[in-house]
Amino acid sequence: MSSSFGEKVKIMIFGQSHSEAIGVVIDGLPVGEEIDLEAVRKFMERRAPGRNAYSTPRKEADLPRVVSGLFEGKTCGAPICAVIENTNTRSKDYDKLKDLPRPGHADFTFDEKYGFRDYRGGGRSSGRETIGRVAAGAIASKILESLGIEITTYSKSIGNVEIDYSKFKKDEIPNNPMYMPDNDAAAKAAELLKEKMEEKDSVGGIIECLVDGMPAGVGETVFDKLDANLAKAVMSIGAIKGIEFGDGFKVAELTGSTDNDGFKIENDTIEKTSNHAGGILGGMSDGSQIVLRAAVKPTPSIARSQDTINKAGENISINIKGRHDPIIVPRAVVVVESMVAVTLVDMLFTNMTARIDKIVDFYK
Repeated sequence: MSSSFGEKVKIMIFGQSHSEAIGVVIDGLPVGEEIDLEAVRKFMERRAPGRNAYSTPRKEADLPRVVSGLFEGKTCGAPICAVIENTNTRSKDYDKLKDLPRPGHADFTFDEKYGFRDYRGGGRSSGRETIGRVAAGAIASKILESLGIEITTYSKSIGNVEIDYSKFKKDEIPNNPMYMPDNDAAAKAAELLKEKMEEKDSVGGIIECLVDGMPAGVGETVFDKLDANLAKAVMSIGAIKGIEFGDGFKVAELTGSTDNDGFKIENDTIEKTSNHAGGILGGMSDGSQIVLRAAVKPTPSIARSQDTINKAGENISINIKGRHDPIIVPRAVVVVESMVAVTLVDMLFTNMTARIDKIVDFYK
C-alpha cells in the first residue's frame, strides 16, 4: 500500500484513525531551514476537530512531536518525523460496523482489495490521515513564503451557498467556522448546515486555492505537468471528487478567441491580458496567479437510514452513529492548501536542474 508522495521532497504518512499515533516523515528538505514549531502548530490547528458545532466532537490536541530532522530549530539533513498522538479514540463505536460496508466509504473496496482492514474509524482510509499532510504543508508553506510565494485557500461554496466576490475579505477567512471570505455567505451556510444536521444529513462544497508569486516555467511538458501533479496531489485527498484550473469546465463553452490569454508588456515585464488558463500553460506555470478549485463530497457518515448488506449477504438498513462532521469542506481547506504547497516545493526543487546554464552559473 503506497503511502508516499513526491520526487525531490518526499512525504510519507503513517498511522490509522485509531492507532496509537499518526504522522508524517518528510525527506529531501534543504539543510538550515528554520522551522518554527509554534507556527506549525497554528497551521495544523486549522484542521483540528472539535473546534465548533460544525465539526466532529472528537477532540484531539493534534500537537506534533518532532522526533528527528531538527537541530537547534533548523533542518539538519535527516528526515523530519512528526508524530501526532491519537488521544480521544472511541473504537467501540465501530464494533457493530466491522462487517457492514458503509455507503460512501472505502469499506467495500478495501475489503475487496486486501481482504482485511482496520475498521475503527475507517482505519487507513480515514480522513484522520490528513493530519500528516498538514504538518508537511506547514513546513512547505514556510519555504514558499521565503520565495515570495503565497497561497490563499478558502471555501468558495458550501452546499448551494456561494461567496459573493464583491464582498471578498481575505482577513475574514479564519474568522468564521466556514472559512469563507464573505461573512454573509458564511452566515447562510451556517443556517444550511443547521437545517441538514436536523435532517440527519450532510452537504459538500467547493474549495478554491489561489497561488500568487509563482515564477514562470515550473513544471514539465508531458507527464509531470504542474497541473497534472497538482491534480494528483489534491485528488489523493479522500473527500475530493473533482478538480479544475482557471475557467475549468467552462472552457467547453468558450471559443478560442475568448479562452486564449493574450500577452502584454507592463512595467518592462511580460504579463497576460487575462487568466482563463489559471496560471498554467502547457503544463508549466506562466507567472500569473494559479487558480485551482476542488469539489468536496458530502460527509458519508450520516445518522439517516441508508442501504447496505451484512456479512450473511442480506440487504439491511443502517444508521451510522458516532462523532462525525456534518460537512468536511472547512477542515479540508488547509488539507488542499497543504497538498498544493508540498507539490509546489517538490516541483520548484526539481526545476533547479532544468537548464544547464543555470547549473553552470551555480557551480562556477
